[in-house]
Amino acid sequence: MFAMIVLEKKLSKVYEQIDMVATPSGFPAAMVHCNNCTSDINAWGKLFREFAKCIGVDMKMGAVYDLLFDKALEGEKDGGGLLAYNYLSGEHITGLKEGRPLFVRMPESELTLANFMRTHLFTSLGALKTGMDILFKKEKVQVDSILGHGGFFKSKTAGTKIMAAAMNTPISVMETAGEGGAWGIALLASYMKNKENGESLEAFLSEKVFAGFAGNQTKPDKEDAEGFEVFMKRYLAGLEIEKKAAEVMNL
Repeated sequence: MFAMIVLEKKLSKVYEQIDMVATPSGFPAAMVHCNNCTSDINAWGKLFREFAKCIGVDMKMGAVYDLLFDKALEGEKDGGGLLAYNYLSGEHITGLKEGRPLFVRMPESELTLANFMRTHLFTSLGALKTGMDILFKKEKVQVDSILGHGGFFKSKTAGTKIMAAAMNTPISVMETAGEGGAWGIALLASYMKNKENGESLEAFLSEKVFAGFAGNQTKPDKEDAEGFEVFMKRYLAGLEIEKKAAEVMNL
């Protein structure tokens, strides 16, 4: 997964975790690119679907994800003291050359389905949050809104609420947000062919391409955002567990 943030000015210094690119119009944009996102959630989703089949319930994967994502909203704000890592591969943002999917809990942690799923949604954004905090906390970048796109937002509510809590920023999604696809170059081609004299790319997109598209914006809930920060302290401290797992789990 990745986030692209269009900047009003260049960053003050070079960061290994941030790729500097530009919009087609030449505005500087900071990209936080992560190797891992929802692949581990997919694995757990298949496991829960298998269990459902064992008790005679044949659920479509879409229904499984909807149920699990919505259940996460019922969890404790910080995930109930649980910890997980979704690292199927290494993650350069957090300094991991290899990944080992992990789920860890304290003996007294509240192991409920809601806390379990909230933790896995949280951790799918852990590396992204680590990179974004460079922009937010070190560079003081102010973001008006982030436009969400991809499978994380197939759920009508959970994806946007969790992302808003993680970024502590309003998240906007369109009706087609759950459908992925690289179509930006087609939009550029359409712009070059159909633009009116002096029409900017930004105006073409907002007034012609996206005009009338239905969508909504979710603002961060204060308690959700505070809970995510508590989880992130656990996440960053527990990276030593992930590093050790990569060392010893090689057989």
